[in-house]
Amino acid sequence: MAGKGNFRPDLATLGGLALAVLAILGGLLLEGGSLQDVAQHTALLIVLGGTVGAVMVHYPLRTLRGGVLRLRDVVFESPQSKPDIVEEIVSLATRARRMGLISLEDEFDNIQDPFLLKALKLAVDGVDTTELRRMMELDIQVREARAEQEAKIWESAGSYSPTVGIIGAVMGLIQVMKNLADIDRVGHGIAVSFVATVYGVALANLLFLPAGNKIKARARLESESREMMIEGVLAIVDGLNPKLIKDKLETYLDTDPAASPRPSRQRVA
Repeated sequence: MAGKGNFRPDLATLGGLALAVLAILGGLLLEGGSLQDVAQHTALLIVLGGTVGAVMVHYPLRTLRGGVLRLRDVVFESPQSKPDIVEEIVSLATRARRMGLISLEDEFDNIQDPFLLKALKLAVDGVDTTELRRMMELDIQVREARAEQEAKIWESAGSYSPTVGIIGAVMGLIQVMKNLADIDRVGHGIAVSFVATVYGVALANLLFLPAGNKIKARARLESESREMMIEGVLAIVDGLNPKLIKDKLETYLDTDPAASPRPSRQRVA
C-alpha cells in the first residue's frame, strides 16, 4: 500500500532468500565441493543478460519500469497495518460525527494513504455514495490489473532463465569439445559448463517466480485494505456510530486473502 511513511523490510522475503542460499551452498560444502565450483561470472553474465534481454523483448519499457519498481513490494512491507487503518477511520468517524463531515478537511494533511485521502475528498465534496463506491472500486480494479501485469514480468523471467541457463551450458560444452585431447580439461570444462544451468534454475525458483507471486499476494492484501477503506468512508458519510464502524471494519482483520476467497465485487462496466 503506497503511503507517506517509511517502509520496513519484509523479513519473510529476506529470511527466505538467506535460508535458501545457505541451504544450497551448505549442501554443496557438505558434499565436498567448494564455492569456487559455482562462482562462474561468465555463466552468471550469460544467464542474467539473456534473461533480461528476453524480458525486454516481451514487455514494453513502461511495464518493465513498473515491474522493477514493484521489487519494493517484495523486499519491503507497508508500515501501515490494517489495525492502524481501522483506528484511523474510527478517529475520522468520531470527528465527523461530532463536528460534521466538512471538518475532515482539516485532517487531509495527516492522512498517509493516498487512496483513503481520495475517498475522503470525494465524500467531503458531496459525491453520491453510489458514484463514490463506483469510482473507488474502479481505482482498485485498475491497480489490480497493473500489479498483475507487473508480476508477470518476474514470472516470465522465471520461465526464461532456465532455458538461457541451458544455452550457457551448451556454449560451455562447445568449448569443451575443442579440448577433447586433454581429459583433465574436459572433466573440468563439463563441470563448469553446467554452472549456467544451476544459475538459471536457481534464479527462476529462488528469486524470479517467488517475486512474481509475492507481488500478486501483496496486491491482494492492498486491494482488501482499500475495500475496507471504502466501507469505512461510506459508513462515515452515512453517519454510522464509530463503534459500529469499528466492529464492521474489524471483520477484515480476520480475513486472509491468500487462504480464502475474497468477497465478490461487482465489476464496473
